[in-house]
Amino acid sequence: MSLESVQSTEPVESRTQPPGGGPAAAAPAGGGVTRTALASSRAALGALILRDLVVLRKNFWEFAIRTLVQPFLLCFVFLYVFPKIGQGIGGGGSATGESDFATVLVPGVVGISIMFQGVQAVALQMAQEFGFTREIEDRVQAPCPIWLVALSKVLSGAVQGLISAAIVLPIASVVHAAGVQAHLDLHWWVICTLVPLACVTMTSLGLLLGTSFEPRNIGLMFGFVVLPITFLGGTYYQWTRLAPVRLGPWHWLQTVVLVNPLIYVNEGMRAAFTSASHMHLYVVYPVMAAFLALFLALGLRNFRRRVLS
Repeated sequence: MSLESVQSTEPVESRTQPPGGGPAAAAPAGGGVTRTALASSRAALGALILRDLVVLRKNFWEFAIRTLVQPFLLCFVFLYVFPKIGQGIGGGGSATGESDFATVLVPGVVGISIMFQGVQAVALQMAQEFGFTREIEDRVQAPCPIWLVALSKVLSGAVQGLISAAIVLPIASVVHAAGVQAHLDLHWWVICTLVPLACVTMTSLGLLLGTSFEPRNIGLMFGFVVLPITFLGGTYYQWTRLAPVRLGPWHWLQTVVLVNPLIYVNEGMRAAFTSASHMHLYVVYPVMAAFLALFLALGLRNFRRRVLS
């Protein structure tokens, strides 16, 4: 007879007897073991996140190549090709000016990698799962509230954003021509707080975009949302340098880009990885947290509507 069968023949009272020999605890109906709703939801959330990370581990090289292509090309063209052909950007093409531009660009490509990771890991996946794969129907059957299923996508995407930042920074900092150098100065307390906040904010944006656009209209999302965010997000320039672009006394571009969440991510990356001028951190942190709350609230609402419709 197996150990399991021996255990199953024990009286319920002996299995629920507390160690101290006191009165026996009430056994659940049917003799089974029950968990609270909170414990079940927590276990389901962990399982959903773990599933996404296992898939990421199996496809890690695909993930790494997808993550590195755009940052590598940006640094290769702007920091290697342009100086080599005498068209270096910054300071009239001098080595000092090109190095200053490299110092601005490298944190920018880290920020844009985090943003694209949020779009690819959440928005594009949502488009597939709500579209032809219908995988979302399996996910929402997990023993947890519907909003936790969406939150699991946000958190697993944020982990992928952290991995992409760790991959992109060293690669981007070494891809440059001779004489061009990105001057990095790591501020660890900013890195450990702002980078995770940026990752969760961008994946929350991915959740909002993925639940706002129909799968057949995903191209419109890139054309009308992602591209403007990218080019007006301060990847290639500092927000503090936009003051000369004005209409009369109004610094219109410096004002308009403040509605772009990527500008705060990139300015935060410059504060984290360099000593270059940047937007004040007492502005970056609360505004990014506000964007996170807004994107997450709207994304969860849209997700619930899409699932129940």
